[in-house]
Amino acid sequence: MEQAHHGAAAGPKQRAVEIGTALLTLLFGLIVIYGSVIVGFGWGSDGPQAGFFPFYVGLIICLCSLINLVMALREHETGLFAEWGQLGQVLRVLIPATIYVALIPFLGIYLPSFLLIVVFMTWLGKYGFPLSLAVAIGVPAFFYVTLERWFLIPLPKGPIEAMLGL
Repeated sequence: MEQAHHGAAAGPKQRAVEIGTALLTLLFGLIVIYGSVIVGFGWGSDGPQAGFFPFYVGLIICLCSLINLVMALREHETGLFAEWGQLGQVLRVLIPATIYVALIPFLGIYLPSFLLIVVFMTWLGKYGFPLSLAVAIGVPAFFYVTLERWFLIPLPKGPIEAMLGL
């Protein structure tokens, strides 16, 4: 465990994380409500409008977020949420996974999957490159055969698949 000066662990406090999470979910709820108002959230002649149910879900999200915010603001405990080193380990997984998801619409699922497996196995798993390469080729190939060929479930394609005629 990493220790800060004077023997205390360093990292964000539980209260700060709870307040931040409550504010983010409140913002999300407000965005849902706003979108519902734009598309209509009332009751039309033919039934509920498109934003009817999302509007009320947004209200529930906002209400719960406000309850969490009040509870977090009333909390006096300043315990540690996590140490910076622990959060760094989470980011080592979260950042590549986010990049992977962002690349799929542009490159299809196969190339980003190959890259993600190679990165995770060599960088985080400390496996050798030949094994990482074999798994990174084998896993997408397995999913191509089982999902696309056998079960006829199309997966997102990119420019490489188009060049290969897949």
